[in-house]
Amino acid sequence: MTLILVLGGLFLLLLLGVDIAFALAGLGTIMIVVGGFSPLIVPQGLLASMDNFILLAVPLFILMSQVLLKGGAGDDLFNAVQSWVGHWPGGLAVATILSCTIFASISGSSVATAATIGTVAIPAMIGRGYDRRFVYGLLAAGGTIGILIPPSIPMIVYGVVVEESILDLFLAGIVPGLMLTVLFIGFSVLHARMSGRFEPLPRAGRAERLRTTKRALPTMVLGAVIILGIYLGVFTPTEASGVGFVAALVITLFVKRSLKAADLPAVAMDALKTTVMVLFIIAGAKVFGQAITLYRIPQDVTALVTETLTSPLLFIVAICGLLLVMGCVLETLSMMLLMLPIIEPSLRGLAIDPIWFGVIFTMMIECALITPPVGLNLFVIQAVANQSRPGGPPVEAGDVVSGVLPFLVLMLLAVIAVILVPDLALTVPFHL
Repeated sequence: MTLILVLGGLFLLLLLGVDIAFALAGLGTIMIVVGGFSPLIVPQGLLASMDNFILLAVPLFILMSQVLLKGGAGDDLFNAVQSWVGHWPGGLAVATILSCTIFASISGSSVATAATIGTVAIPAMIGRGYDRRFVYGLLAAGGTIGILIPPSIPMIVYGVVVEESILDLFLAGIVPGLMLTVLFIGFSVLHARMSGRFEPLPRAGRAERLRTTKRALPTMVLGAVIILGIYLGVFTPTEASGVGFVAALVITLFVKRSLKAADLPAVAMDALKTTVMVLFIIAGAKVFGQAITLYRIPQDVTALVTETLTSPLLFIVAICGLLLVMGCVLETLSMMLLMLPIIEPSLRGLAIDPIWFGVIFTMMIECALITPPVGLNLFVIQAVANQSRPGGPPVEAGDVVSGVLPFLVLMLLAVIAVILVPDLALTVPFHL
């Protein structure tokens, strides 16, 4: 009964338009005071949520992605990949997915990935006759790869909450991320062959391939350095974020000269806004998590789950279904920080590997990025599409939603594959 009242109160605050960070912190504070606990728990929880070395990676990865975004890294990546695969059936779609995958391995952000690649891919694909709904859906879904392939900001947050290795989580996301990339590419090629509406690109010459690849090479090397450095233990994920940020500055300011020193304050301000939003939500979730723990809600939920869902498989299926529904009304980080304090004890009770579950959880919140009405990537692609065709008819949200549905099905199939074959997630961190 207490859980129902708490969740009802939280959803009421969200329906009233209260920001998720303040809704979580406010409701947690009320629960602590009403329950007769010391109000000092609130400032202590706020301080504890920020006093974490691992969280330093969040602003640094955000800064790195903003530097690369403003420095035109997305254009360079797309042009380079397009020169190699653009003449394939559905080649521009394949180039878009591969560009999303490569940029995802650098930025750690689905929104940054979708916005960066979408800016150049949308006009290129629609100009070649690709169905616009397919284009919007492809980019909205392709951007979600950004939170699965390392580095991943949501995985950092997950690791902090459940106190698991960020390195293991990063490595566990590699194979599922590549599997999702292959599924998207296969569907794109199949769609292109069946529709026949696109205009294929001529095969690029050797000189053009070398020119575009040379232009994009520093960015691709940066992605490889981050992933290999983490995998080989050269640096921790937090150190990798610092290395990546400095390298991004060197690439954009001195190697490519696509960014000027005068642009850096605007880049820092954009990164600051995103960082503050993320950290505010984390702080609010910490207070809320402490409150529900004092009320023994996680313990009661764990007891209920272990009594009714005795199978780990049934528990995971139930959580996936719940996440799919919640993804329609909550954005990804809010959903993660609302759910994890409640279900994390149940993972221990059912002996579920938290790294494996972390990959499944991340894949499910990927789905939340493209499920209406609050799927963030849907709005990002809608905005980018409208900017790419000024003066034209406005792009409706329904166009993006209808285009993304086939990719949502593919993502759910990938989730099922990881559930049925845990080694897809666990081989790289624990067996290689």
